[in-house]
Amino acid sequence: MAEQTHLPMAVALRWDGEGAPRVTAKGRGEIADRIMALARDNKVPLREDRALVAVLSKVELDQQIPAGLYVAVAEVIAFAYALQGRAPLQRAQTARRDAAQGGAAPARSNAAAAAD
Repeated sequence: MAEQTHLPMAVALRWDGEGAPRVTAKGRGEIADRIMALARDNKVPLREDRALVAVLSKVELDQQIPAGLYVAVAEVIAFAYALQGRAPLQRAQTARRDAAQGGAAPARSNAAAAAD
């Protein structure tokens, strides 16, 4: 049997433009492979970061990330936005303004971090 440390790991995050991002999926082995495949199929950016995944995997599902991870996760979200040619803060501010005027829903971003 393979050791746990050699199985791939993945954590999916969601940020709605307010508050801290939430962990929406996490797993090792086959579950990690499925998370990464779903991310690729849905054009959700993937970023490999073994240390961050190890820490994020300890956060309960649907819970906000702890304050100590804000900078590291902000880098992942900025990475995801940059790959899509967008700016997270500008998009979130525009979406909140539009929502207040009865327009579009607040900004949302999905990202996944993975480690082999």
